[in-house]
Amino acid sequence: MPEQPPSGRRERKKAATRQKIADTALRLFLERGYDAVGIRDVAAEADVAVTTVFSHFASKEALVFERDADFERRLARAVTDRAPGAPLVPALREETLALVRHCLADEAAPVWRMIDTSPALREYESSMRLRHAETLAAALAAEPGAPGGATACRAVARFVVDAFALAREADDPETAVDEIFRMVEAAWEAAGAGVPAGPAT
Repeated sequence: MPEQPPSGRRERKKAATRQKIADTALRLFLERGYDAVGIRDVAAEADVAVTTVFSHFASKEALVFERDADFERRLARAVTDRAPGAPLVPALREETLALVRHCLADEAAPVWRMIDTSPALREYESSMRLRHAETLAAALAAEPGAPGGATACRAVARFVVDAFALAREADDPETAVDEIFRMVEAAWEAAGAGVPAGPAT
């Protein structure tokens, strides 16, 4: 589900500035190395103030994961915005597969190599996944017929979010997604969900 473009001149200008900062930061990180580049370097290269960088990104790590909020929303909307009567687990599987394909594109490979070799970025990614799982758990808990306990929804949500990392590391990511979501479906049903999950094909 693609993110809607910002409406209004001010919003478009703000989004363009944010994208320029993120693109500049990523280019510098890949050219010079993540640890060798500071926020001031990014601001100078992007021709913005340091405060402008921080108005768009809370930390240096967030510059690398600039699609973070978009991915978080997409997972929740796979639940909340699916068609009436559409089964839950296949909707989550399709969104997860789309995210995996996005992050396995050829142009993303250098970025993931950088992330994998940086303890700070790996730690940020781990905390990001936990946050995404909490957002997804809230969406699952709001489903009609969802398991009564919050723990069950949180457990299934973490399973879904971790599917991305597991698939990214697999030799055959798409097959890995299929295997993982068969277990997600079983876990959702075992939790006592009253809404049919549907086949995770």
